[in-house]
Amino acid sequence: MTWNPFNRSEKKEEEAGQAAQPAAPSDKKNRPTPKRKDAQAANLRPLVPKDRKASNKVARQKMRAKQDEEYAAMKSGDLQHMPKSERLDFRVYIRDFVDARWNLAEWMMPFVIVMLFVSMFITSAYPQFNLPIMIVMYAYFILSIIDTFVMWRKLKKQLIAKFGEKSVAKGMRSGWYAVSRAMQMRRWRIPRPRAPKRGDWPD
Repeated sequence: MTWNPFNRSEKKEEEAGQAAQPAAPSDKKNRPTPKRKDAQAANLRPLVPKDRKASNKVARQKMRAKQDEEYAAMKSGDLQHMPKSERLDFRVYIRDFVDARWNLAEWMMPFVIVMLFVSMFITSAYPQFNLPIMIVMYAYFILSIIDTFVMWRKLKKQLIAKFGEKSVAKGMRSGWYAVSRAMQMRRWRIPRPRAPKRGDWPD
């Protein structure tokens, strides 16, 4: 029997074989799932932005806004929004202690300015007053140093008793923090004193 290309049975088998083959995936549907590595690579962002100047400008603006907010908080006494270093418990205690007492050192700058004017106008007419004025100035400086030293010794003991040795460690600079605040006039201190008047000692 010779082969007939127009045999219906063979034609049906060929059509059935073509129907059994999977259809080619379309562009929109049945898209193969991408590999995890490729998906992660597509979502990666460059570490260095393309426009570094614009990025640095935005970062500076954010930093400046944060600094302005913190400075405003220190002026208003808003402890929650002050810099982290100013919110430490022992630093708050130092400020309250210094603000509660009368410190001779805080009047040093006004005293020096007054004495300079006095020496300029009085000693020019009365040179004999030059020595007494110098003695008064040096006496005030020495008394201010002694007063600050006594203040820090008492404050240091209370800090250790309340917060431990860490509060007066070298890296904390608690001593310089207390001394520098004691040398500023009370109304000009930043952060602002929490108590309106002197004598309100911390617990």
